[in-house]
Amino acid sequence: ERYTKFVKERSEIEMSYAKQMRNLSKKYQPKKNSREEDEHKYTSCRAFLMTLNELNDYAGQHEVIAENLSTQIISELTRYIQELKAERKAHFHDGRRAQQHIENSWKQLESSKRRFERDCKEADRAQHYFDKMDTDINVTKADVEKAKQQAQIRHQIAADSKSEYLSYLQKFNKDQHEHYYTLIPHIFQRIQEMEERRIERVGESMRSYAEAERKVLPIVTKCLDGMTKAAESIEPKMDTKQVVETYKSGFEPPGDVEFEDYSVSMKRAVSESSFLNARSESRRRSRSKLWPLIKRNKVQTQPRVSCPYCREPTRGLQLGACDLTSTPFRLSPILHSRT
Repeated sequence: ERYTKFVKERSEIEMSYAKQMRNLSKKYQPKKNSREEDEHKYTSCRAFLMTLNELNDYAGQHEVIAENLSTQIISELTRYIQELKAERKAHFHDGRRAQQHIENSWKQLESSKRRFERDCKEADRAQHYFDKMDTDINVTKADVEKAKQQAQIRHQIAADSKSEYLSYLQKFNKDQHEHYYTLIPHIFQRIQEMEERRIERVGESMRSYAEAERKVLPIVTKCLDGMTKAAESIEPKMDTKQVVETYKSGFEPPGDVEFEDYSVSMKRAVSESSFLNARSESRRRSRSKLWPLIKRNKVQTQPRVSCPYCREPTRGLQLGACDLTSTPFRLSPILHSRT
């Protein structure tokens, strides 16, 4: 019963372990219509999914172990224990019956012995009484004859008691010999054989216990090999390439920043300010488009200045209302003032 209880607890542990493994595998399975499902294109994510599937199969083998322990060992041992209890009860019943028989035989012997002893004493008293009456001259012949008959009766009763006592004595000796040399050794022999069968059955159950786990080892090894194969299928370079292909922007790197010379004369600055300004703004916009990782610098507001020719308010190098940058030739300040 103790070994059966041990196997039962082991089976419960295996079933609980398998359940926890299945729940763990299910917990980390990618959910449908989620970002995790899109990550299956990476070898590391596919390997992890394969590992989860192998873990689920691994948990199934522990369920097989628990089922085999339950069907092949626990149920069989439970039934065998009931048979052993019934057989042991029968042997103990035979032993108690044999003991009761020898005790009854002993009681009969003691009873016949006490009866024989009592009858002998009464026969002796009757004999003494007859001898006394026979020697007494004052007693009639009839009384002597009556005492004689009574003594004879008592002697006969004592003789019968003796025969009965001898009979019970022989019977008890025979029963006692049979009890200690036949019945009890036979009962003990059957109990010993029963115990040997029980021990042998425990050994067979232990072998079955080991076989229940050995049977699943090939599949367990296959699951572990699958996990190893999944780990070996990971290709870091391919995964990083996939990341690059997925998240690349398609923008080209910005060009070199040109040198802006502020030491030229104001005339040149005035005549070319519109062209440079438009080019600078175009370059600034292209830089913000070409490289999205560069933070956009806040455009500083340039201070208001006046055009040196028409005195109109301008920003930076821009001209005022007298914008003559479209003129194909450079005008002098005098001509500018005339216009």
